Amino acid sequence: MAPGDYSFVVVANRLPVDRGRGPDGETEWLASPGGLVAALEPVVRDAKGAWVGWPGDAGPAPEEFDSEGMHLAGVGLSAAEMRHFYEGFCNATLWPLYHDVIAPPEFHRTWWEAYVTVNRRFARAAARQAAPGATIWVHDYQLQLVPGMLRELRHDVRIGFFNHIPFPGYEIFAQLPWRRQIIDGLVGADLLGFQRQQDATNFMRACRRAAGLSTRGALIRVPDPRPAEGEPGHDSAGPPVQGAGGPPRSDTDEYRQRRWEAASTGSREVRAAAFPISIDTAAYEKLAGRADVRARAQEIRAALGEPAIVLLGVDRLDYTKGILHRLRAYSEILDEGSLTVPEAVLVLVASPSRERVEHYRLLRDEVEVTVGRMNGKFGELGNPPVQYLHQSYPREEMAALYLAADVMLVTSLRDGMNLVAKEYVACRLDDTGALVLSEFTGAADELSGAFLVNPHDIRGMKDTIVRAARVPPAEARRRMRSMRRRVREHDVAFWAASFLSALEKPPPGAGSPDAAPEPVSGPPPAGS
Repeated sequence: MAPGDYSFVVVANRLPVDRGRGPDGETEWLASPGGLVAALEPVVRDAKGAWVGWPGDAGPAPEEFDSEGMHLAGVGLSAAEMRHFYEGFCNATLWPLYHDVIAPPEFHRTWWEAYVTVNRRFARAAARQAAPGATIWVHDYQLQLVPGMLRELRHDVRIGFFNHIPFPGYEIFAQLPWRRQIIDGLVGADLLGFQRQQDATNFMRACRRAAGLSTRGALIRVPDPRPAEGEPGHDSAGPPVQGAGGPPRSDTDEYRQRRWEAASTGSREVRAAAFPISIDTAAYEKLAGRADVRARAQEIRAALGEPAIVLLGVDRLDYTKGILHRLRAYSEILDEGSLTVPEAVLVLVASPSRERVEHYRLLRDEVEVTVGRMNGKFGELGNPPVQYLHQSYPREEMAALYLAADVMLVTSLRDGMNLVAKEYVACRLDDTGALVLSEFTGAADELSGAFLVNPHDIRGMKDTIVRAARVPPAEARRRMRSMRRRVREHDVAFWAASFLSALEKPPPGAGSPDAAPEPVSGPPPAGS
């Protein structure tokens, strides 16, 4: 396949813009508010790079176009592919499987075949955009076959993959009938990033058990036959020229040396490590400092009846978020009188999600019945204990809600990271507030000032919620200061720079028996 023009290419399920219609029916492209866009848009723009993704609706791929300094290449999906690939294999097979089978995954060959077809389409689209020697960064569970397919198409490129959701233990992953194919696809990358070190460890074990690959430390040895003469990536000149006994002349030469040696031996080394994602902290701090946002926060508290304690939960309406567990704990708190109405109110924001998938429709019904039952049992005229909002809100309104809340409740049963926890912390400019955080989130590894809970332990969770609601101001400030320091120093720009820096260099200690994974708590060591 002929190379393209872009030295840096991002491949994600979605484009950084959403397709809409103007007043005269013309196509309009509106900026997407997602966290991944905030992270990668400046990187792609500075590199004058390309972004490959799906525009979000059924139909052919749009014509390529430039937007905000990026070249955007859309990938089309038919209505059947949306059902089988997106709603089926991605959201009804992989999503529940990778979240510890909280809901039972479904395995259908037609879904898998659509997954292969769509991943191949993404891989070809990326290969067409990438210049010789380009860096290609592939994102998330929807595209796990793309690295391997890209490797077959383009041996000359560097490939990174980042998994935004958990990677399950092998006993769960082994249920997937196509487990070997998934591993083969992922190890097409040079660097695999995960949210937590445990996820990287789970993946390494899957490499050994499902694919029979050898691992050492953070490195995986992968068969990799050298491309034939005339193929992209063939290097007839051999390794870079070095001084007598001297090291490679640059990081690029060192990388080329490793690749040449690997090709000569028919194998290469892939690295897997933790790179916890974050948020645009400065942007949230700026929002939280705006006079109109702070005024809106006061309006929210007034509309709630000026309760002494505002509890807040913000989630997609998803069974992995522990919403029902949270409601049960709060119901028992009210029943026991540890918190009362109108002293306390829970604002539950549950944005619509995947409503064509059966599990999600059933969850919405159960949540709404539970909220209605609680409001009927514990509410007073004008003072319901739960304010339920099944809507999506812009970032300004979310920042106002974060400012209005005394206690943030994040009770996920399983979560790759949970950026809502970090958004709440970033908005607490005065170091007040308390964060109740599930230990089954990636954020729990970083936010040491949070009140950690096991959401399956209802008694323990309700005691922790009450403790957070009654925390002394000095303790609350100490906890919040430590968390704010973390999200300020380890923001989304730090995450992207750390991953790309590691991708641009050869694996640390490649070939050494002492090679080890990166620590979760910081950037790759210097020289890695």
